Amino acid sequence: MRRHVPPYRRQRGVAVVTALLLTTLAISIVASLFWQQQVQVRSMENQRLHLQTKWILRGALDWASLVLRQDGYTSQYTSLDQVWATPLAETRLDQYIERERVEGENFDATLSGNIVDATSRYNLANLAKDRVKDEEQVRIFGRLLDNLRLDARLANRVADFVAQGQQVPVPPDPNNPGPQGQQGPQNPQGTQNPQGTQNPQGTQNPTALPPVPPVNGVPIALLQVDDLLAVPGITPQILAQLRPFLVVLPVRGGVTPLNVNTVPAELLSALVPGMSLSQANSLVARRKTAAWRDKQYFQNDATQGGQTLPADTWDVKSNWFIVQSRIRLDRAALNAESLIERTPVVSVGGGTKVIWTRQN
Repeated sequence: MRRHVPPYRRQRGVAVVTALLLTTLAISIVASLFWQQQVQVRSMENQRLHLQTKWILRGALDWASLVLRQDGYTSQYTSLDQVWATPLAETRLDQYIERERVEGENFDATLSGNIVDATSRYNLANLAKDRVKDEEQVRIFGRLLDNLRLDARLANRVADFVAQGQQVPVPPDPNNPGPQGQQGPQNPQGTQNPQGTQNPQGTQNPTALPPVPPVNGVPIALLQVDDLLAVPGITPQILAQLRPFLVVLPVRGGVTPLNVNTVPAELLSALVPGMSLSQANSLVARRKTAAWRDKQYFQNDATQGGQTLPADTWDVKSNWFIVQSRIRLDRAALNAESLIERTPVVSVGGGTKVIWTRQN
């Protein structure tokens, strides 16, 4: 015989199940709200940490600018035994940062970094100017590649890449109005412009470099060293070997000279024609105790009173510096590189100026 269940007992079971479902739904909603609130709080904390690291970076750049400005006041040369070249060891900043502490929280704030002479590296922008390759600079870069046991023929390819990416302003021609970017006017003799591959008499210049080959599409302007990966023959392995010796600096009114007091031996040997790498290492070891305070001193030591080096390719004082900053703030971390230009104090607006900052 089937046992008869009263209707009110069946309804009671349905009510219990409904109550359990509603309770589960309410708990899920409350947990979701708490989770969203926790995410928002953590996001606000991350934004605050990020903003604080920005202010620490700004303070680090102000400190570096002050050191470089003071060095420019007191020294007529730039060498690695000066104050600016002393690295900043990891320094705790806990007591300088205001922040609400949670009991038992391990809060860390540190700053470290160093200043690198940017002219101790070869400026790739020196290879060409106004889409015309610089023959002397191409030879220097080729010798650097040879010292690094790389293919020296890459120097001409890199120079082509640099020249192709440069923009040349075309002055308006009142006699031949037309859109800029077309071929400029010829000289009175009807031959090519003297900046081309022919001289005013129309004969071929035997010392000129091969013309810059045309490029398909829009050329890429060289902005940083990693852009060299677009050059045929430059692999990531070759770029990793070249990176410590290269930099991209804005060229203003000519080439950026290398500082012989800070360049590595590979670049010093490339700068002086005929200098071996062992001779360059000897000069680098000698300058640790006595830096070259005048250009004539280096000229005598490097060439033994023989050949004369081009004056615009080297110097004993630097105007470009890279500030490397490493900031650790709780769970936030910031590594940054900043390019600082130092201009002579006697000039208008002399001092230091931050050109760019790159973060990673």
